[in-house]
Amino acid sequence: MLGVMNPLDDPIRFSVDHEVPWPRDPAVAPGPGQLRFGVHHDDPPPWNVLRGPVHARGPVSGVVWRQGQEVAAWGEPDRADLTFSVAKTCLALLAGVAQLRGLLPDVNEPVVARVPGIGFDSPHNRRVTWAQLLAQTSEWEGTCLGLPDTVDRYRKVSHDPKPTQGRKGDARPLQVPGTYWEYNDVRINQLSLALLHLFGAPLPEVFRESVTRPLGCSEHWRWVGYDDAWLDLPTRTGPRRVPSVPGGTHWGAGLSISARDQARLGQLLLDDGVHDGQHLLPEGWVGHMRRPCALAPFYGWLVWLNPDGRVFPGASKDSLFMVGAGGHYVWVEPAHQAVVVVRWLDTAHAPGFIARMATALAATSVA
Repeated sequence: MLGVMNPLDDPIRFSVDHEVPWPRDPAVAPGPGQLRFGVHHDDPPPWNVLRGPVHARGPVSGVVWRQGQEVAAWGEPDRADLTFSVAKTCLALLAGVAQLRGLLPDVNEPVVARVPGIGFDSPHNRRVTWAQLLAQTSEWEGTCLGLPDTVDRYRKVSHDPKPTQGRKGDARPLQVPGTYWEYNDVRINQLSLALLHLFGAPLPEVFRESVTRPLGCSEHWRWVGYDDAWLDLPTRTGPRRVPSVPGGTHWGAGLSISARDQARLGQLLLDDGVHDGQHLLPEGWVGHMRRPCALAPFYGWLVWLNPDGRVFPGASKDSLFMVGAGGHYVWVEPAHQAVVVVRWLDTAHAPGFIARMATALAATSVA
């Protein structure tokens, strides 16, 4: 008697057949039909180099959760791999933790009010708020961790429908903070630096204590900084030498984490910041994260949205995505009470995967 095919098998097989065309070892030259590992190559010199470590990756991997339970896994779901800009969403979670602790009572307050002396003191930057940094509308100007914000001006990302108006790295004229949306990794690093000073402790320590351990994540993930991104952080007992971690792996370093641990983060968002009856995020925080930015309705607070159903065809209009270069997607799908994680998927085939997975989720049910 022939077995009945699981509908999830089709999108899983599709993902495995469409692996990102990067070498699995970043130290190895790309083979036929492959691209160089990473995204720093697209930057103008001298910024087109790695400034932190990268490491070998695994195959296409992923997990599917329904109603908080794993119903499928493939590849190497326990392997802690670099996740690139999925780390941005982790910064949004940490900002929520800061508010829960009373460190960030008003996200619309200028950042300089709580963390002066770290790059928010100029007349232009004094107007930058936490909410603007989270929405990528800050127009912050300066150099962070040795990188000027200009290196990522005129940045083009695949889910931004706005056509590029200039050449990447050129000094696009700045707008008033809060009036222009631009995906800019240097400004994200500046948000990370601000959160480091706000907490007065390394962000990986705060993340482990306040998010990953309560969620039951593994201890195998790590979040590291650039080789030279260390500073003396003032503490009550004196300066402490700590790293400031980036919100991605644009120039190396960043967050390495497993697909299963990413699913736990996605489930936290699906459950509005509550885990086992405990608020890990303030009430309403996830609602703010998923609220469309007026200047870029496809974006919230460091998450990608699908309000018109066109950015991620097949996903519901209420879905949200954490997205990282190299084909990393954490898809939070309220319509099916599902979290879908896929790693190292060729981004050109992401729409095909999402459409197939949406069909499979609709065809399956969880008792």
